Amino acid sequence: MQQIIIIFGLILILVGFIYLYLNKLPLGQLPGDIFIQSGNSSFAFPIVTCLVISIVLSLVLNFFK
Repeated sequence: MQQIIIIFGLILILVGFIYLYLNKLPLGQLPGDIFIQSGNSSFAFPIVTCLVISIVLSLVLNFFK
């Protein structure tokens, strides 16, 4: 049980460090992402960003498989 908690903590620390660098990437602002602003409302649908993340995660998970 202690090992699981330690591993979970290390994963959280790793995710925290990765999050610092993810803010600098233009995710959500790629060409092909849909952003509509009208008056006081706005709608964002980052379709290309979702596709890029899906491809990258698929490659990473298949690498560790």
